[in-house]
Amino acid sequence: MASDIVLDLRADKVIEAIRQGKRLDGRKFDEYREIKIIKNISKNANGSARVLFGETDVIAGVKMVPGDPFPDTPKEGSISVGAEFLPLASPLFEYGPPGKEEMELARVIDRGIRESKCLDFEKLCIKEGEKVWVVFIDLYTMNDDGNLFDAFSIAALSALLETKIPKLEDEYKIVKGEFSGKLHLARKPLLCTTTKIAGHLISDACFAEEKAMEARFSVATTEDGYMAAYQKGGSGSFSPKEIDDCIDLAFAEAKEMRKQL
Repeated sequence: MASDIVLDLRADKVIEAIRQGKRLDGRKFDEYREIKIIKNISKNANGSARVLFGETDVIAGVKMVPGDPFPDTPKEGSISVGAEFLPLASPLFEYGPPGKEEMELARVIDRGIRESKCLDFEKLCIKEGEKVWVVFIDLYTMNDDGNLFDAFSIAALSALLETKIPKLEDEYKIVKGEFSGKLHLARKPLLCTTTKIAGHLISDACFAEEKAMEARFSVATTEDGYMAAYQKGGSGSFSPKEIDDCIDLAFAEAKEMRKQL
């Protein structure tokens, strides 16, 4: 297909530039694109945010719903993260059930939030053994120009930080437009992804750079020095030193991103 040929040509240009110590958009290897965060974009969500990494454009929405607890955790609420790559965002995305890329992204975002312990699930208990809060985090692409992992991570965190807990009346019915307080977050986990291209480590890869990548390594960190989760993708590999470098970059870059929250 003609589109495949164009992608291959762009990937070749990316690799050639990286080998010369440059990126096609002029950024340094460890430099992120401009990040913009727009909060409270939805009146219907309990918390929401839109995030732009250059031309990458994503939306996160949070909805809190009373649900039944799991039998083995009767006094703990839970979270559920779902990602949808809308076809309008990329010629590579199609309608239909979530693909493996969407499921991988949702699981990585979920793991970073869950394992960081930023949410106290016991505080999401409404009545032990009977009813708890389920925090649904929905992620949508508006435009894909690369690094959806990090864009969705900061969008999800931004939305959670704005989330209001709905007020309940008898029989656990939500009172529309009324709230009992804000959702408390003990930590602020953020995912930072490093991409390996032509043997070099690149931060915040754009779409063309992702097409040229050998592998990627995503690390979720918190502001108090905790590494909550990580995920390796792609068919290539990282040396032990490169993994250490990816982790160091993740801590440094997340620290800078949190300043915008």
